[in-house]
Amino acid sequence: MTLLIIAYLGGALTILSPCILPILPFVFARAGQPFIRSTLPMLTGMAATFALVATLAAVGGSWAIHANEYGRFAAIVLLAIFGVSLLSPRIASMVARPVVDFGNSLLNASDKPGSAPTAASSLILGVATGLLWAPCAGPILGLVLTGAALQGANIQTTLLLVAYAAGAATSLALALIAGGRMFAALKQSLGISERIRQVLGAAILAGVAAIALGLDTGFLARLSYASTTAFEQAVLDRLHANPAAGARSEAVGNGTTVAAAGAMQPFRSSLPDEGYAPSLNGAVEWLNSPPLTTEQLRGKVVLVDFWTFSCINCIRTTPYVRAWAEKYKEQGLVVIGVHAPEFAFEKKIDNVRRAVDDFKIGYPVAIDKDYTIWRAFGNSYWPAHYLIDASGRIRYHHFGEGNYDQTEQAIQDLLREAGSDMEASAPVAPDAKGAEAGPDTKNIRSGETYLGYKRATSFASRENLRADASRQYSVAEPTLNEWGLSGIWTVGAEQATLDQANGGIAYRFSARDLHLVLGPGAAAKPVRFKVTIDGKAPGADHGADTDAGGNGTVTSTRLYQLIRQSGDVEARTFEIRFLDAGVEAYAFTFG
Repeated sequence: MTLLIIAYLGGALTILSPCILPILPFVFARAGQPFIRSTLPMLTGMAATFALVATLAAVGGSWAIHANEYGRFAAIVLLAIFGVSLLSPRIASMVARPVVDFGNSLLNASDKPGSAPTAASSLILGVATGLLWAPCAGPILGLVLTGAALQGANIQTTLLLVAYAAGAATSLALALIAGGRMFAALKQSLGISERIRQVLGAAILAGVAAIALGLDTGFLARLSYASTTAFEQAVLDRLHANPAAGARSEAVGNGTTVAAAGAMQPFRSSLPDEGYAPSLNGAVEWLNSPPLTTEQLRGKVVLVDFWTFSCINCIRTTPYVRAWAEKYKEQGLVVIGVHAPEFAFEKKIDNVRRAVDDFKIGYPVAIDKDYTIWRAFGNSYWPAHYLIDASGRIRYHHFGEGNYDQTEQAIQDLLREAGSDMEASAPVAPDAKGAEAGPDTKNIRSGETYLGYKRATSFASRENLRADASRQYSVAEPTLNEWGLSGIWTVGAEQATLDQANGGIAYRFSARDLHLVLGPGAAAKPVRFKVTIDGKAPGADHGADTDAGGNGTVTSTRLYQLIRQSGDVEARTFEIRFLDAGVEAYAFTFG
């Protein structure tokens, strides 16, 4: 129920996002018409269509992508006719009188006196709008779609998407009611209904043009990158509850149970009790340790760290987890890494084993490639930390990066509660280098970007992205937060694969660090590459996996740090050209 509320609120917040602008003209074209026969069917059609298409996109294959493309094209044509008929009935008659008459009869867009909207015509308009609507994927929609990708097709996925769309429809209904009253007042006082109708027609055509040109998922998506994210994250922080353990608080108690004068009372932390920790059964394999059970861990303080090895947020958290495992192992702390994969290549145990060695992880790691432990904890994030006390109860959790001092204070509290006589000490300060170094948050203006068609956005190549088929691509100069391919590539659901040597990827970004998840492909042969920034070798701005000349080699599937700006952070154009075929590119991340 809580996730449904979160999804609904996330949808309601889309009214604040520029991504909603292209469909507003279609909605306001219904201003002043009966709510039951006009507004409600239109918003119902929009919400239902979006939920259906988003469900297919989240769990389906390329056929769903193509089906949506055809429906999108049909919707653009239908709504363009609608806009022209509002703008000028004479023009509509000259262009295509039979089609316009049919469209007007369906949409009740005719200006015949006494014409009344029907529920069917409004529903059709709503279906068309739902096919066009591409809301910005903020934290809440991202949570819904990530859950769909992990858990597959199920009724919960569809219900969450319906709740998201219903939230957006509610916001639009309220805006429409307010707009309808305003338009009615204008009609009564100024008699300019004809001008209003023409303005709406022009606005609808502008919206159709924006959608046809991809501005709804490109330029407007970039505008909204920072506009609603903070609101949505606040909603998640306030309402997200773990179904396995009940509502939880991240607040670490600094309070101590004070003993009465002359008495010695055991220390009791003020951390809240969040319920018994779920079982760790379900891991397909354990690294660095035999399988551990909750019974074996009783009497120990346990830190469970959910991670995946190509996740930049997990990589930047790892130095702290390593340091805690080393610093407190003699005091009774057991750190367990639960590796839950995001991409298919992260399900391969050999790849995880290599990553554990690369990151110098010595604590036990449970391979949770079927998400059994993930679901038992009701987890939804990478990284996620859960602290379990000596009696087996969860007492603290934190999602994402940061709050390291707070988490370490919670570790110390639970160790003292378990009987350790450890003295207070300064928090760890790991000397993190390369991709493990903390992000430059004040200068990040670019966000995680996926290259597989399932989650790809802001694609800037001249050619349309073609799913699961080899195609020649080219790219000019991308604008900020746009990316494009050049050369012959096959774009799959999760990754883009280079079919012939000398292909490249360009990205206009603004951040200190640029990372790209890359792999050598099925052949597993090294792939050489060369990086440029603004057309030149990176020099002092090279990353941990490139030299000053921009040269590097893809040897395994992992995250590669390609750029670290050494001076002032500003928008730059990054390009990587691969000298060998077969490379697989998954996702950009920034720091």
